[in-house]
Amino acid sequence: MFLHNHPYPPFIPENATKLIVGTLPPPRFSTGQLLEKDVDFCYGSNYNSLWLYIDKIHNLNLRYDNSDEAVQQRKQFLIEKGIGVCDIVKSAERDKIDASDLGMKNIQLRDVIGYIKQFPKIDTLLFTGGNSKNGPEYFFRKHIKDYGLKLEEVSNEVPRIHQLKLPVRSSEHFDRSLSGA
Repeated sequence: MFLHNHPYPPFIPENATKLIVGTLPPPRFSTGQLLEKDVDFCYGSNYNSLWLYIDKIHNLNLRYDNSDEAVQQRKQFLIEKGIGVCDIVKSAERDKIDASDLGMKNIQLRDVIGYIKQFPKIDTLLFTGGNSKNGPEYFFRKHIKDYGLKLEEVSNEVPRIHQLKLPVRSSEHFDRSLSGA
């Protein structure tokens, strides 16, 4: 049994209005056995296309290696654009050491609602993948039940949009809409 701990804390700039939510990076990021073109940061797998698309869309000329510069380029972009990254899975057990979301069990979740309350400018969650079993949206739906909350569908067209009424602080009684794609 492999205990797969998330190697990175959430990266949420103070100005973040959007939060990218995934599950866990491949196990090699937790064991420190990175590939030559992996970047030691969120979504840094050489096989993950998130940074490739962002790089191409924004013409960033990012590095794809294990350098501190590659990490700093990505952090700087996120800060400039007001985007945070916070995978919802804190840890999971695996029978096989692979990156399959379906292979995770005994899953411990991060308190994403707590992070949203801590960073009140966040108004949009962007889930990687769909609402498949053991995907980030699936876990988020389970997570918000602990708070007595649920997502309300706004649009079912891709990208799907949902709304969440979230009391920001327990001492304040007002709602804030939170949309997720």
